[in-house]
Amino acid sequence: MNNYIESLYWRYATKKYDPNKKITPTDLTTLKEAVRLSVSSLGLQPYKVIIVEDAEIRKQLKPVAFNQNGITDASHVFVFASEINVGKKHIDAYVNNIITTREITRETVTPFIKAMEGFIGAQDETSKSFWAAKQAYLAMSSLITTAAILKIDATPMEGFNKVEFDKILGLEAMGLTASVVATVGYRHEEDEFQHMKKVRKSEEELFITI
Repeated sequence: MNNYIESLYWRYATKKYDPNKKITPTDLTTLKEAVRLSVSSLGLQPYKVIIVEDAEIRKQLKPVAFNQNGITDASHVFVFASEINVGKKHIDAYVNNIITTREITRETVTPFIKAMEGFIGAQDETSKSFWAAKQAYLAMSSLITTAAILKIDATPMEGFNKVEFDKILGLEAMGLTASVVATVGYRHEEDEFQHMKKVRKSEEELFITI
């Protein structure tokens, strides 16, 4: 546990990446598995994760991400894209996965299916989009934390033009829209932010016990 806390102290939103350092295939697999196993409301995972390695695509993305250097210089760019109009087909796919994985009948999970249908069906499109985006953020958090444990740098990004990202990556055709982005790689020795003390609220200021 101490190593975990130390990793959180070690990490920061890296501003300057070393473009010559790349994540190993083994570490990339670990990061992907951490994202795959991330907590998700209902377990539905209403998002997909686009891992952008292609240099030309990343050059296109950079200007619509406020020219943040991590888009082109980091080892990988993770784009967390939430599903548009989450509904019956997403629930059915998830239920089929449950049935196959747990080797049970559909009848066994009928109450859960009804609960999901009720929850999703009660929301308008705006609410569903907001809910799906929040799930994508949870997955990104798993990526950021796991990267820290592996001593891999990461930077969460909300500063990007979502419409342009969707267009460049062809997300709309896949029924997706970009929610949040994270770059992962290794800090450049010239990134001065790595030497700054982490600033957070104190325990007394943050927590309220009742």
